[in-house]
Amino acid sequence: MRISSIPVALALALVALEPPAAAADDPNAGSWRLIVLTSPTQVAVPPPAPVSDAAYQSELAAVKLAQSQMTDAQRKSLEYWSKGGILRWNEILLELVAKANLPPAPTESGTYPFPDPNNPFAEPTFPFANPPYAARAYAYVSVAQYEALKVAWHYKYLYNRPAPARVDPGVQSIGPASDLPAYPSEAAVISGVTTAMLQLLFPTDVELVTLKAGEQRQAALLSGRATASDVAAGLALGQAVANIIITRARGDGMGAAAGNAAIWQALADQTAARGEIPWRSLESPPRPPMLPLFGRVTPWMMTTADIVAERPGPPPSTRSEQMARELKEVKDTAQKLTRSQLAIAFKWADGLGTPTPPGHWNFIAAPHIVAAGFSEVRAARAFSLLNMALHDAAVGCWDAKFTYFNPRPSQLDSSIRTSIGLPNFPSYTSGHSTFSAAAAEVLSYLFPGSAASFEADKEEASISRLYAAIHYRSDIETGKDHGKRIGGYTVRFARQDGADQ
Repeated sequence: MRISSIPVALALALVALEPPAAAADDPNAGSWRLIVLTSPTQVAVPPPAPVSDAAYQSELAAVKLAQSQMTDAQRKSLEYWSKGGILRWNEILLELVAKANLPPAPTESGTYPFPDPNNPFAEPTFPFANPPYAARAYAYVSVAQYEALKVAWHYKYLYNRPAPARVDPGVQSIGPASDLPAYPSEAAVISGVTTAMLQLLFPTDVELVTLKAGEQRQAALLSGRATASDVAAGLALGQAVANIIITRARGDGMGAAAGNAAIWQALADQTAARGEIPWRSLESPPRPPMLPLFGRVTPWMMTTADIVAERPGPPPSTRSEQMARELKEVKDTAQKLTRSQLAIAFKWADGLGTPTPPGHWNFIAAPHIVAAGFSEVRAARAFSLLNMALHDAAVGCWDAKFTYFNPRPSQLDSSIRTSIGLPNFPSYTSGHSTFSAAAAEVLSYLFPGSAASFEADKEEASISRLYAAIHYRSDIETGKDHGKRIGGYTVRFARQDGADQ
């Protein structure tokens, strides 16, 4: 995994992760509240053959033979996947986002072509994994994994077929100890659902994703946790759940989020009609605003009406004394920036070629999830709750940004020099502040002992945007309040989903 595009401390923390055996197998996870599916039985999994069946005995023999012929490469792969499929796929997803987080270059005529999901390998390749796209991708993958694993847990404890190593003492048990039933294989479930989601979201990386998924399923066999029929059932289950989630994704409004030239101009005209100075792109040639209709994309834990109801009030008027004071604060801060403040601005830049601000919070969450010794289904729950909140924060923040269409500080005062790249969308409210407050709210619920650390990260991420000279104080403070309220929707769901009972 390339670590140059992420904060070094976070990258090193991930490399050092050594998860213990799961603290609990969560046998009741099949009854936890679903998010998209209506019932675990919405996806049918036929009963397995009994362990005394001749076909199953042949599968056991195949596992023993494979273990006896294991290569060094297979041992390395087995060790890699033994650290947790949910964790490993989250790492892969972060890397895919960082790789795709590059905006299209202008053509010779001064226009910017849009990546085409129907022709993803054409230039510019699809997708451009900007912050809203990334937040949505993290959420869809996490939710799909979580839904699939809850269904898997239902059938695991319905059929209760032991792992091969529990049935035949000749099969080695390699990796953390577990009493989890084998059918359907959770590794195969994860590989199947994740592959399908990533093929939709990052189609140009299908070869890498398919290879990784195959390695994960092979590792499940070599570990003594699954036979071929356990894997086949898990793969089919994961793919079936993914199809349901993909149907939701295709109808969530993302396809229209870029808008068109008439919509972009209307936003500017409406802002000017209110007597305000409208935002404009400071790139040359001017770049279209980033996903101005993302605020209409379907949220997870909120309704579209909730998004509107929670929308912050307007920013200070661009012609007001308050705006003049806030603009002066930005300029003074930029001119007197200390080395420590500059380091904070760079630490939280999360710009091009990185996993974006939502990805930064996934990095923050990962060590806590590992240290807690979560089962695969509970780890999926943690990432799912975090990423649903981050997605909803993106929807809410983009709704506010393009409702008010507020200019950046360097647009109002061209003498202001930013210390990082200037985002190509309106200023109010701060995306970093909104994302970070929503994430901190969810992670503080999941890991209350580390709440003070999450709060400190939220504050640092938020103030980093003032240090970078790309946001006003009101952008930051309002964004934090907005994000906390958005995160609260996910926490209220989590308190009633059955996982804490």
